[in-house]
Amino acid sequence: MSHYQATVVWTRQDSEGFLDNRYSRAHVWSFDGNFSVPASSAPSVVPPPLSKPDAIDPEEAFVASLSSCHMLFFLFHAARFGAVVDRYEDQAVGESAKSTTGKIWISKVTLKPAIVWGNGKVPSAEELARLHHQAHEDCYIANSVKSEVLVEASPS
Repeated sequence: MSHYQATVVWTRQDSEGFLDNRYSRAHVWSFDGNFSVPASSAPSVVPPPLSKPDAIDPEEAFVASLSSCHMLFFLFHAARFGAVVDRYEDQAVGESAKSTTGKIWISKVTLKPAIVWGNGKVPSAEELARLHHQAHEDCYIANSVKSEVLVEASPS
């Protein structure tokens, strides 16, 4: 099986306290290929200036991860179906809620893919739904979470 790795680094600045909980939540995610991304807690969880609204937060990354995984499998299945995809754009949305135990979790992610088809074969509404279903069933990330994942594809 495959192995996936990310490095997460946070460093307290000398000017910051810590025990008073007034420290920056800004940190860096690094991935293979020497690629790094600024990250932070969500501003809705920890207000600025202790969070960085212009950085990726774990909740956004979770939603993007589901969307990206679904897209990659969708493209694979569309190619096998014989349809050319010129553009795929998803305005994915995650929603948090309190669990029955009172814990906050991302309870639902709605994928809203809009697809621009190239020349040639274009799937019917039923075939498009089947392609999305196949992509969802194959998505490693969707298979790894307990959140509800919905796909609300835009008609072609």
